[in-house]
Amino acid sequence: MEVPGPGSRRAAAAAASRLLRTARAPHECWVLPTALLCTYGFFASLRPSEPFLTPYLLGPDKNLTERQVFNEIYPVWTYSYLLLLFPVFLATDYLRYKPVVLLQGLSLIVTWFMLLYAQGLLAVQFLEFFYGIATATEIAYYSYIYSVVDLSKYQKVTSYCRSATLVGFTVGSVLGQILVSVAGWSLFSLNVISLTCVAVAFAVAWFLPMPQKSLFFHHVRPTCQGVNGIKEPTPDRLLVLKVLWDDFLMCYSSRPLLCWSVWWALSTCGYFQVVNYTQGLWEQVLPSRHAAIYNGGVEAVSTLLGAVAVFAVGYIKISWSTWGEMTLSLFSLLIAAAVYVMDTAGNIWVCYASYVVFRIIYMLLITIATFQIAANLSMERYALVFGVNTFIALGLQTVLTLIVVDASGLGLEITTQFLIYAGYFALISVVFLANGAVTVMKKYKKQEDPDSSSQVTTS
Repeated sequence: MEVPGPGSRRAAAAAASRLLRTARAPHECWVLPTALLCTYGFFASLRPSEPFLTPYLLGPDKNLTERQVFNEIYPVWTYSYLLLLFPVFLATDYLRYKPVVLLQGLSLIVTWFMLLYAQGLLAVQFLEFFYGIATATEIAYYSYIYSVVDLSKYQKVTSYCRSATLVGFTVGSVLGQILVSVAGWSLFSLNVISLTCVAVAFAVAWFLPMPQKSLFFHHVRPTCQGVNGIKEPTPDRLLVLKVLWDDFLMCYSSRPLLCWSVWWALSTCGYFQVVNYTQGLWEQVLPSRHAAIYNGGVEAVSTLLGAVAVFAVGYIKISWSTWGEMTLSLFSLLIAAAVYVMDTAGNIWVCYASYVVFRIIYMLLITIATFQIAANLSMERYALVFGVNTFIALGLQTVLTLIVVDASGLGLEITTQFLIYAGYFALISVVFLANGAVTVMKKYKKQEDPDSSSQVTTS
């Protein structure tokens, strides 16, 4: 029997060591970055002042008029978000996520610092620009984790990261409502807490491991921190853009994916508008200087019930290929009804209830749309489709804002704006009803054809 020499033993020991590191890799690789990213997401979303932003701007701290807030300040966020989204999408991948996560944290700090101390219309417009940066860079938070964990962990870490932001937003809304209604804190104090929380998030982001790969520009075989990997050649930038364009054409040539993407873009545009200006509508119905307001509680309830609806999506059994468009039509009509009731009721509690219904339905449908789009796509193509859909939604929102909201356009009253948003969702419902009817008829016609052909063969 041959006895292994020292060289063979060293080689075997090295191989065993590599095998041990590989076996431990998944646990070591995904737990720490996921925990850090979830902590970042929780504190970045823990902003108790956000549900009370409009009353704060209209109140004595900023002393702005309704026209300045609704028609001159809020539109800046829409324009900056649209302007920055595509460059940030590419920069996020090229810079490998972490620098853009840090940029988001820094933008949130600047936003809330200015919210505390900036005065005047121009200063608050700059504040909205920085908030646009923070919103555009949010893509880095949701895509960072895919560059540091194994494919098998994608579903788990995605749920963790989204849950962290959901819990952070809910806790922040409840905390803000309690501090305002029970403890009698000022809205300025809530903004101090928000600034502290986003500063904590920014500090946590520095400890995130720097990814060694990204979806498009940097391809590295998945390895762990401290384990040497072999880097593949970095793709040419123009080649990456060409691949993105080819993927874009391939993805949107699929009719089902195109259908869900069109609804995603159209509905997200309307959702952004309603959410951005709903505090203004509530202020019209019941001015905060004359009565107690419950914006934070409403945001918390709508988020929690929306999360329950999203959880229930996994148990819905339906042929989406047949009835998907009809379902989108029906629920878009319900959204239109909720927005219309919110606009015309004249009672703050009816407005609150309609808003809760609106958010639940949207969160339910956007989750279904996400599942349907992601079902047959790679992670690279899903990121591309998500970015394109969001960009189209923002483009539509920009047009809507320019025409309906902006002072340089029609500059309509907030109640008239919401009437238009209700009509917008009703139009979406009609479009998908017509398209869905055609799809259902084609489906049943296709099912009848084999029967008729078999009868001809038998005769």
